[in-house]
Amino acid sequence: MGVQTIVTVVLLLMLLLIILFLFFLFKPWRFFFPSRFRSSIKAGVGVGVGELERPLVPDENDAASAAANLSFHELPRDYDLEGACYPNEAHFRSPRTHGQELVHKQRFQSFSPSSNLPPGDTLILDVISHPSQDVDVDVDVGQTLKFTPSHIAQIPRHSTTPTHFQNDKLQDFVQRDISDQRSCLTLEVISGPSCGLRYSVQSTNPSSLPLTLGRVPPSDLLIKDSEVSGKHALIKWNMDKMKWELVDMGSLNGTFLNSKSINHPDTESRHWGDPINLANGDIITLGTTSKVIVHISSQNQHRIPFGVGMTSDPMAMRRGGKKFPMEDVCYYQWPLPGLDQFGLFGICDGHGGDGAAKSASKLFPEKVSGILSDSLKRERVLSLCDASDVLRDAFSQTEACMNHYYEGCTATVLLVWTDGDENFFAQCANVGDSACVMSVDGIQIEMTEDHKITSSSERLRIKGTGEPLKDGETRLYGINLGRMLGDKFLKQQDSRFSSEPYISEVVYIDQSSKAFAVLASDGLWDVIGAKKAIQLVLQNRERYNAEKENTAEKIASLLLNEAKTLRTKDNTSVIFLDFDTLNRFSCKVGS
Repeated sequence: MGVQTIVTVVLLLMLLLIILFLFFLFKPWRFFFPSRFRSSIKAGVGVGVGELERPLVPDENDAASAAANLSFHELPRDYDLEGACYPNEAHFRSPRTHGQELVHKQRFQSFSPSSNLPPGDTLILDVISHPSQDVDVDVDVGQTLKFTPSHIAQIPRHSTTPTHFQNDKLQDFVQRDISDQRSCLTLEVISGPSCGLRYSVQSTNPSSLPLTLGRVPPSDLLIKDSEVSGKHALIKWNMDKMKWELVDMGSLNGTFLNSKSINHPDTESRHWGDPINLANGDIITLGTTSKVIVHISSQNQHRIPFGVGMTSDPMAMRRGGKKFPMEDVCYYQWPLPGLDQFGLFGICDGHGGDGAAKSASKLFPEKVSGILSDSLKRERVLSLCDASDVLRDAFSQTEACMNHYYEGCTATVLLVWTDGDENFFAQCANVGDSACVMSVDGIQIEMTEDHKITSSSERLRIKGTGEPLKDGETRLYGINLGRMLGDKFLKQQDSRFSSEPYISEVVYIDQSSKAFAVLASDGLWDVIGAKKAIQLVLQNRERYNAEKENTAEKIASLLLNEAKTLRTKDNTSVIFLDFDTLNRFSCKVGS
């Protein structure tokens, strides 16, 4: 019995030790005492440290006493002290302002701590930003500073009037910055049973978002098409990315963005797809017949001063058959960032995948904008009416930035600028076989050069390298092009490949010339010649204008459908510029 008693006592002592260990490990008293009471316990009786652990923004119970000690500036009740902007505008903060005064966490603009801090206590401050402070202390953002009353007395105080003035300037800056980030989305159905239907929404109107597309109410864009699901897709505004996003809602017949499916990989599950960014000029296809064009404009975006139509289709080997992988990318931007007089329009046709085409379409607007941001180069273009050097440099810089060894693409770029008197100039550069043709005063103008191995001009260039092509040779390393962007591996193997662009002469376009331009990938030009394309435009433009249709979009779709009728066997993309009509798509966003 004595041994059993000893064992029992030992076990009980061990159990008690374990319980005590767990008790102090998990600190259960945290759930029974308020934080302010715990702070006073830590600080000890008669010590004011507990007061320093209270939040800088006072509780409601302490509002009266805090008002006597701290000097607040009057702000609207819904003003966000953390972000220095109103709650419904907080998400429109420009990324340019991160780290600047717009986002520093300044709770109190003016107070007098030296007169209220108990003797012997210390004021603890977290440095959020200090671009405008004159405190004679070397500090880093994020550093915690400790000031005694003697230190605080040396800090210069700011008067109320200048602070109010700074607040006014800050709010004005916030308002201007927010207005720059506002965006307007306009959708127009350009084919299918609901052709001509339009809908617009602003990113600053959350009550109208997300925008839904479907066959039955309460869809915002109601499309009467049996192939469209009741709830087919939605478009939302991503406040973090400042982008419009398209999401498939588990539709039966699929949602396609620029001919690429965005459905969930498991099509039978009816799960929603991932959000995909939208860009100006994108084509959304619901099912097989209903196509919707996307127009995106912002507060500071200028109206495009002429008609623009853009469309694309991957095409298929046979009617109703499986479509080819889509490797075309078409794009445009008017105006270029910071360049009100210039715009860029382009098509890239990829091979080996769409990676190179996507890269080039993103790089070209950036490179051209960067070159023209140099005032001397910009003035030279405007005074000489020639952008050859700009286009040549843009191709060189784009090629240098592309790290695609086993993918490549054609590139056709049309730079358009205005003289300020509603007259335009256009100049084109290209590598590959995507082409551009213009009609000015009824005269056909070829703006590009064909760089297929079979073309006489390209064979002559290759002959000049010292390694002429053999008779009947139509390909180099399996590629039918002599010039392209990307394909770094092939260019390392054979110096006859080139990325040097052909650059056209400048075309002057006045108001009475009834000019237009057609840019297209080889899917169109394989089955339609330049002369026939111009005839199709001339035969239908007046009719579309008389019907008050969106002429540019209609003609772009007309050319694409003609290529489909003639059984083209390649991806086809078309951009149509109508200098004789104004683009009706603009979105006016109130200030």
